[in-house]
Amino acid sequence: MGRVIVFGSLSQDLHLPMERHPRTGETVMSGDIEYRFGGKGANQAVAAARADVTSVFIGKVGDDPQGHTYLDRLRRFGVDTSRMEVVADAPTGTAIIYNDREGENMIVVAPGANHRMGMADLARLDDLGPGDVLLMPLELPLDVVAAAARRGHELGARVILNLAPFAELPADVLALCDPVVVNQHEADLLSQAGLEVPELLVTLGADGARWGELQVPAPRVTPVDTTGAGDAFCGTLAAWLCRDADRETAMARAVEAASAAVLHPGAQPPLEDEVGSTSGGGV
Repeated sequence: MGRVIVFGSLSQDLHLPMERHPRTGETVMSGDIEYRFGGKGANQAVAAARADVTSVFIGKVGDDPQGHTYLDRLRRFGVDTSRMEVVADAPTGTAIIYNDREGENMIVVAPGANHRMGMADLARLDDLGPGDVLLMPLELPLDVVAAAARRGHELGARVILNLAPFAELPADVLALCDPVVVNQHEADLLSQAGLEVPELLVTLGADGARWGELQVPAPRVTPVDTTGAGDAFCGTLAAWLCRDADRETAMARAVEAASAAVLHPGAQPPLEDEVGSTSGGGV
């Protein structure tokens, strides 16, 4: 069995719980701020590790307490952090998440060290090969993501691209991904941009997910926080495809993981010593 290699971002998350999201120009009061762990890349790497495959995370953190604490937390989840880099010229990425009483969220991201990822970092992909899955969201510089996708494909790895947050990538990059994962909003933006994706997987929230003609339903749950459902889906999907599972099985396991992720605050489940605290979870 190969590995899931996540080439992506992480962030210290600041969660602000509130009754409802503010309108433009409006001030609303929040509950107590909560500090958690997030970033799409880290969330997906944790999800893959929890699906019991080798999960390797490639990214950057600042040389600050937040970055070092985060690396230790990833290791406790079983994520291989040996290819992470600590940089001195930028802080660890930070995200501010606004959660309303319905469990819906709005997110603002300051990328920090995540945007220090450059072409030189592609060298950390050089041992990829057949059987490995390269999983990437879009919270890194887009030219670097595109180059990493091409490099992973050249080396024989399966490339999965999570087109979130949405951005337009070259058609040749989209064509080599198997699959490109988007939510319904991102699928609409793809269509509006006139971009063709041969292997498109659309997550449908409470209705599950669709990959081509295949649709898998989701169990009915009452969400607490939808912040990281998509990341749990992507990491778990990559893990099962890495195991050579068929599409339906991989999608079913990914939908189950996404449904479970909305039942606790944040994207990453709390570690045992964090239960009851405000330190678990993520973007």
